[in-house]
Amino acid sequence: MSNNPTASPAEPVHAHEEVPRGTIKAYLEVAGVLTVLTILEIWAFYVPSLQPVLIPILLVLSGAKFALVVMFYMHLKYDHLAYTGIFGPLLALAGFIVIALMILIAYFMGSPPTA
Repeated sequence: MSNNPTASPAEPVHAHEEVPRGTIKAYLEVAGVLTVLTILEIWAFYVPSLQPVLIPILLVLSGAKFALVVMFYMHLKYDHLAYTGIFGPLLALAGFIVIALMILIAYFMGSPPTA
């Protein structure tokens, strides 16, 4: 039973709007970009001259890949802007925590204990 007087009994009334989906072409383009970013990560790992800046390069490339996956494959691009507003700062906080832990580990592992 429906409260909508214009709906016929054969037509179900949906409580939510249909989520827009991207085209197959868009998904294939995103998959191509993800593949290129992965190839760049592997390439950067094996280039000796990039070793001093390897971690920042890998963090940026991984962040870009993460954003693409969340926007397209998890459909955050099509959701309400409030979800992005919640997700973005929390992602930044997680990134800062990871970087702070990396700095702390490098600091404590790099300095030998004094006796």
